[in-house]
Amino acid sequence: MTEKKYQYLLGCHLSSSKGYRRMGETAIAIKANTFQFFSRNPRGGAARSLNQPDLDALGVLLKENNFGNVLVHSPYTLNMASANPKSREFAKMVFKDDMNRMRKMPCNLYNFHPGSHSGQDRKQGICQIAWIINDILTEDMDTIVLLETMSGKGSEIGHTFEELRDIIDRVELSEKMGVCLDTCHLFSAGYDIVNDLECVLEAFENVIGISRIKAVHLNDSKYPFNSKKDRHAEIGKGSIGLDAIIRFVIHPQLKHLPFILETPLDTKGHGDEIAMLREVLS
Repeated sequence: MTEKKYQYLLGCHLSSSKGYRRMGETAIAIKANTFQFFSRNPRGGAARSLNQPDLDALGVLLKENNFGNVLVHSPYTLNMASANPKSREFAKMVFKDDMNRMRKMPCNLYNFHPGSHSGQDRKQGICQIAWIINDILTEDMDTIVLLETMSGKGSEIGHTFEELRDIIDRVELSEKMGVCLDTCHLFSAGYDIVNDLECVLEAFENVIGISRIKAVHLNDSKYPFNSKKDRHAEIGKGSIGLDAIIRFVIHPQLKHLPFILETPLDTKGHGDEIAMLREVLS
């Protein structure tokens, strides 16, 4: 018996430490129909061996229960834009390994933070990101690589649509590139999704193209508009607010996307947030 097919794709970040099918079962238990998990240790480079039967079992479960696209998130330590050659080499190694691992996954969306240029020329950092992607991506890969919108703290790359476009324009297989919007990051970067969502989406369409948006990280913000600070808040308990979050989810150009909660809660708390959102959206 399949799970109810919900109108909206809502989920959260889950741990794969107890197995991939188990992760899907957890998602079903909290009424999620999408989710996200790390490709490997988020603070390091270690990746455990893939259990193909377990991955195949997850694929069956996702199909039987009407799941939307599932996201794989890179580790936070991946920084292709770094001025440090060793950091860039590490990022290239991780990205290459993750792209090979993605061939075995029952999902094809891989999200990563563009990185920080760490004091060097911003354009140089952008070029380095594209060089690494061009070195690794091949035509036979099914994975869509998502650049996440960033808040703009420090030397982060990717807090403007123009910077994301500059990366995509330099990627030879640009059809394999997409964007993951983060509501907290957009708001903190100075895109007013609370008072002028239409203007923000129009700007995105003009600079990158709405069709590039493949997923959304759904987070409220602990800090005010244009703060350039990346601190997520629970839905409805931050500076963005529940009304603006709902307008984001139901927008005709966005409502078909997977919405992933990264709010500062455990799995049960995320289940409560999903239930609240489904009630408001019903």
